[in-house]
Amino acid sequence: MKPTLILLLLLSLTAATGPGKKPGKWTTLFDGKNLKGWHTYLKTSTEGWVIEDGAVTPSNAHGDLVTDKEYQNFDLEFEFKVPSQGNGGVIYKITESPTIKETYMSGPEYQVLDDKGYEWKDGQGNRLKLKDSQMTAAAYDIVPPADLSVVKPTGEWNKGRIVVQNEHVTHYLNGRKIVEYEYGSEAWKKLVAASKFATAPYATAHAKGKISLQGHGNDKVYYRNVRIQEGAM
Repeated sequence: MKPTLILLLLLSLTAATGPGKKPGKWTTLFDGKNLKGWHTYLKTSTEGWVIEDGAVTPSNAHGDLVTDKEYQNFDLEFEFKVPSQGNGGVIYKITESPTIKETYMSGPEYQVLDDKGYEWKDGQGNRLKLKDSQMTAAAYDIVPPADLSVVKPTGEWNKGRIVVQNEHVTHYLNGRKIVEYEYGSEAWKKLVAASKFATAPYATAHAKGKISLQGHGNDKVYYRNVRIQEGAM
């Protein structure tokens, strides 16, 4: 093939894909109207979850909401709103098994919390000080957010984003890159070993899993506009 033709071919491919354009189509996981494609953890229904004004929220302590499908490489976008004392999260790479009691015991969590007002207490009812790795957008108990000021006040909508590309994981909050780590790396293993997940299934890295919206008991939190784009970015 002549050099001129090769150059024209490359230019046409660039024009078709565009620099940095992501492949595949966006798929809506929650459209504000129904919970098709979801179920409550270890159940066949969506028991314990309700839709209010286009947002999904837990109504009682019946378990986290989980996708029917597993995902490996993806770009996940969602909006969340936390009222005073609210607590939740978006968990990914979940292994759903009767031997695993909670979703967060098998997959990393994008923390969702009332950072300033949430009261964390021990078994005796004493209030504990929250660590940075327990704040909004953190990889919970593993990697703290780079900036604690990006989150909006309670009662306002925030935009979250999780990008998983093989072992590379990035959390975004309101358009800002806030957490970045290599899943399953030696550095990650050391952090996990020092966390509450040291002896949990979480400590064993796995390629794919389900996605969960965490209700965290009776703590209130709202999610809307949940969509995903699969494939290599």
